[in-house]
Amino acid sequence: MRVTILAVGRLRAGPERDLIDDYTGRASASGKALGLGPVAEREVEAPGGSDSEAEKVLSQIPKGALCVLLDEHGEQLRTRVLAERIGKWRDGGQRDLVFLIGGADGHGAAIRKAADEGRWPKIAFGPQTWPHRLVRVMLAEQIYRAFSILAGSPYHRD
Repeated sequence: MRVTILAVGRLRAGPERDLIDDYTGRASASGKALGLGPVAEREVEAPGGSDSEAEKVLSQIPKGALCVLLDEHGEQLRTRVLAERIGKWRDGGQRDLVFLIGGADGHGAAIRKAADEGRWPKIAFGPQTWPHRLVRVMLAEQIYRAFSILAGSPYHRD
């Protein structure tokens, strides 16, 4: 199952970019034997606000993909639960899993509608508001950690 982090906005070179590249690389390598990955990050930009961004994001989602929105009102999951869900989606034959990170104003109406209708789950990294560049790092690390859990690696400790 291919995994994509699809984020609104561009991230310049720097420590966040280095961490994202490190964790997506590790996840791609460790997930290979599990039928997970590669893990990629894609960025989109669209002037005109969140609805314009949503159109651009939707055009980048592979047909049939399961999308997971990162949203402050989403479900707060323990990493082990995220790993179990990723494993279930993979085992259920899901070919593409896309994690969506909105822009500064959040997700556009079309994306929120899909989530509100129950087609796409929403997850949150706690009740705090996080800078988007850090959310990307945290998500990349959590994907790697989830893959490590599924592989039985000692990286994750409860």
